[in-house]
Amino acid sequence: MATSLQLPNFIDGRWQAVPGAEFLDVFNPATAERLAQVPMTSAPEVDEAVRAAARAFEDWRRTPVTERVQYLFRLKQLLEEHFEDIARTITLECGKTLDESRGELRRGIENVEVACGAPAMMQGYNSEDIAQGIDETMIRQPLGVVAAVTPFNFPSMIPLWFTPYAVAFGNCIVLKPSERVPLTLRKVVELIEATGLPAGVVQLVNGDRHTVDAILDHPSIRAISFVGSSPVARYVYSRACAAGKRAQCQGGARNPIVVLPDADLSSAGQIAADSAFGCAGQRCLAGSLALTVGGAREPFGEVMANLARDRRMGYGLEEGVQMGPVITPRSKERIEALIAQGVSEGARLLVDGRGRKVPGHEHGNFIGPTILQDLPPAGELAATEVFGPVLGMIHCDDLQQAIELINQGAYGNMACLFTASGAAARKFRYEVRAGNIGINLGVAAPMAFFPFSGWKDSFFGDLHGQGWDAVEFYTEKKVVVERWPREWSRKF
Repeated sequence: MATSLQLPNFIDGRWQAVPGAEFLDVFNPATAERLAQVPMTSAPEVDEAVRAAARAFEDWRRTPVTERVQYLFRLKQLLEEHFEDIARTITLECGKTLDESRGELRRGIENVEVACGAPAMMQGYNSEDIAQGIDETMIRQPLGVVAAVTPFNFPSMIPLWFTPYAVAFGNCIVLKPSERVPLTLRKVVELIEATGLPAGVVQLVNGDRHTVDAILDHPSIRAISFVGSSPVARYVYSRACAAGKRAQCQGGARNPIVVLPDADLSSAGQIAADSAFGCAGQRCLAGSLALTVGGAREPFGEVMANLARDRRMGYGLEEGVQMGPVITPRSKERIEALIAQGVSEGARLLVDGRGRKVPGHEHGNFIGPTILQDLPPAGELAATEVFGPVLGMIHCDDLQQAIELINQGAYGNMACLFTASGAAARKFRYEVRAGNIGINLGVAAPMAFFPFSGWKDSFFGDLHGQGWDAVEFYTEKKVVVERWPREWSRKF
């Protein structure tokens, strides 16, 4: 018997229960309150969603792009009207502070705005008389049915990295949110429904890895967008490619922040603290390693330690809270074990966030900001994505040593430098092998009209999310070569 807690799927324009499904509980990570139960969608239900999308595609691809983007204009307005409600939902199920949730949603809305430019973005090009009387034209056409599998840490923004572009360019999309945070995307899809978008253009199926496998294996799905850990990103990319699909799979990261002695250490420390401890460190652009150069080691460590101790941890809906919990008890245990591993490898705990309790929310998944100084660069933890509020600090003799250490790492999502030297900044941005570079920034998050880049084990694929990469990913290029001999025109 279904209860009000049990979430439905959205298929062919209708919200529908999943008969006979197993359910997982969804908890508020700060209070341990059960929020909902999410169904594990099986392969037959995934097939139903894909078939509905395939039927809708035949009319949707023929809808002029100028009409398609009108639904996005309406969606933008609805997201603005329901902004606070969605932000609050993000905090309830994801745990981040309300301001962090607002910031996430704002970045998602920016992607809707950019995708409204699809009439210009989809344009092709042509050349007359490539040979006498022969013209050649490149046009863009939609792929068909595509899918996006999105993570827990940005339940509104990351689906909006993909959905507006896919839809504006004439595709139909199947969305699978993280089973840990299904409520936010449900609200977003309810707003998509309210735009009047034709049934079948957007589908929502809930589930776990078995649902993802059904999506990856379905022959009618042409492309997969994924964000998650690197091992899972590699798996999704491999399985999708084996099935002949396009794939863009964003993986994990171990993002370094390099601090030179000439940097404004007070400002750099505040920015680095927001990067390392914002969203409880659960973002792929979290600054999780601080590489101090020369004389920056001791003063920067002192600044960071003070900021970590002073950061107010608590329930994200409460006023003045600067950091919320991690997503699950299992995540908390994993992060605490990694802290212990860092100590066993020889790091020194400047600040230990383990064992912290928040009054009134003793059952929440809270870990305080943690700093591990003198983390061995050759140790296992230095190369491991912690995905929690833990900053490892490594000392380097000079900038060249810091760059070499960065480039030896398996990940290449982001790297940042704090300095007053333009020459050092140019050397850094030129030589560091990472897809997103920040200079005097702690989070080098690209705007929606730039690609969200990532290199090495931080990304599997060729085309990233956002911007012009989205145009290339969600369309196929068709080249038409036409010959109209001059003598034929004499008939008219």
